[in-house]
Amino acid sequence: MTVPEPKDAVEPTGSGASPEAPDPDGRGGPPASGRTEQDAAPQAGPDAGSGIGPGARDPLEAATRATRSLQGLSTELTARVPQLLEAMRSVGTGLELHTTLDRICETAAELADARYAAIGVVDEEGRGLSDFVTHGIDDEVAALIGHRPDGHRGLLGALIHDPVPVMLADLTSDPRAAGFPPGHPPMRTFLGVPIRVQGEIFGNLYLAEKRGGAEFNDDDLHMVRVLATEAGIAIGNARLYEAARQRERWIDGSVAVTTALLSGGDAEDALTVVAEQARRLADSAAGIVLLPAEEGGLEIAAVASEQPTTFLGEVMPPESPVIAQLLAGEAVFVADAASDPRIITKVAGRYGPCMMLPLQSGGRVLGALATPRRRGGKQFTEAERTLASQFASQAALALIMAEAQRDRERLAVFEDRDRIARDLHDLVIQRLFATGLMLEGAQRRSVVPALQDGVGKAVDELDVTIQEIRTAIFALQQSPAEAPSGLRTRVLREINMAAVPLGFKPGHRFVGAVDALVGELTGKNLIAALREALSNAFRHADASRIEVVVDATVRLPDGADGVRLTVADDGVGIPDGGRRSGLRNLARRAESLGGSSACGPGIGTDGRGTTVRWEAPL
Repeated sequence: MTVPEPKDAVEPTGSGASPEAPDPDGRGGPPASGRTEQDAAPQAGPDAGSGIGPGARDPLEAATRATRSLQGLSTELTARVPQLLEAMRSVGTGLELHTTLDRICETAAELADARYAAIGVVDEEGRGLSDFVTHGIDDEVAALIGHRPDGHRGLLGALIHDPVPVMLADLTSDPRAAGFPPGHPPMRTFLGVPIRVQGEIFGNLYLAEKRGGAEFNDDDLHMVRVLATEAGIAIGNARLYEAARQRERWIDGSVAVTTALLSGGDAEDALTVVAEQARRLADSAAGIVLLPAEEGGLEIAAVASEQPTTFLGEVMPPESPVIAQLLAGEAVFVADAASDPRIITKVAGRYGPCMMLPLQSGGRVLGALATPRRRGGKQFTEAERTLASQFASQAALALIMAEAQRDRERLAVFEDRDRIARDLHDLVIQRLFATGLMLEGAQRRSVVPALQDGVGKAVDELDVTIQEIRTAIFALQQSPAEAPSGLRTRVLREINMAAVPLGFKPGHRFVGAVDALVGELTGKNLIAALREALSNAFRHADASRIEVVVDATVRLPDGADGVRLTVADDGVGIPDGGRRSGLRNLARRAESLGGSSACGPGIGTDGRGTTVRWEAPL
């Protein structure tokens, strides 16, 4: 397995002048008072020591050729060979890329007796620096310098476009220099050597300010070039290792998403897992799952974000060119979401680089996955784009499989509900009706007034029971997909359906114009919260009484108008150490709408039981 290589060089760890060696970002470039490869290293070929050149068949051969260039050199240089070998051994240890770059800088500075060292990593386009690793500049100085160099101008920019060794006695007099930024330490002597990885420019190794006021010499150049060759090998290994780990993380994320989607849990919770995994793996500011909206376009169905958002339920209009591409099954990569004219939505205003990937499988587009980074964040690499696209395809396949599984489960539930409804109608109601007739006959034959009254009350209770059973049968036979007339109807339906497993019908009360005031998105989440609360009461509370209140006249803590759902019972309450997943689901739904959820004492004696309060803006 290999990793896509940057086309030309090394990136900086920032975006501006920072702790760096010579001429960061071109504002303090070095002058041409030194020598280049042609006059500084006449005995070495173009590929010897500076990296893995076109003629090198493998890293060992490249290192051998680079070391061979030392033959016949001065006694002083020969005496430094053990130091070079130790430096090469040090550079070759470790597999984490950034740690490897730090070690190369430190080792190069020691080898050439330089005060400052830096590695500028060239971006994938080969036009500037995407990372900049330094040695010799502490955090305080780095803060004074500000942003790290981008490599677009100055000496650093020149070395990106012409990656050959450069040795200068005074970089400030070089015509390519553009001056140092405020706070940058003074630098005069300079040595720059390209680093090649698998034949391509990865970046440049920069050294500045040889200690003791001396200038860098030919011996320093030869030693650093050999070290740069070994650095290229070490960087190549580190990048392969990092690519393998990155791919492993994405595979693990795909497994987590598939498991969540096929676990039989709530579909919205599963979508949230997709968003969370995508945000984590892409190192983005948010993970957003969008599904087709009824009115066209895409609706935000799940959001995982570093900061609280109110995006849930927002619709991306179909006239947006980006939405059209996604619905056509095309991936969209945006350099800056906030300024891209194709994205016509306020959601994009806070984000920078963004990947938007269709969730498609078998030619069917189920929705889209977006992973935006903060404004000013680094662009997504080709490797990240490829892995994210594969992740989106896997998530789409898991969504289809989960949908098929839910269809099978839903069919099984409908069949079971039909059976229960038939049994209730054909057996239970008939027996209750027959019992009522028997009691009425006994009432007419009785001559004891008290007995007649008691039997009459029993008959009335049987009538009420029969009516409630018929209501339950109607709820069982009604498809959940049927469009309700309003929020009130949906609440009553949930209450009637819950009455069957509970063994009693929860009480209910509505305050305010519930149907007129509560919007569709809020109403949908309120129903889901009610279902969750009633389910928790049935499974855990062991309650004999439940009261449901929907109040559309409340004032939220921030002064906004809101709706509050209250579900109170007289059960056993929430035990210490008990599971809280249901309560977390309620809280997440409320928070996604800008509301909140909490629980407190119930309606039993001395506060026995639990009261769940769920509220959201209208």
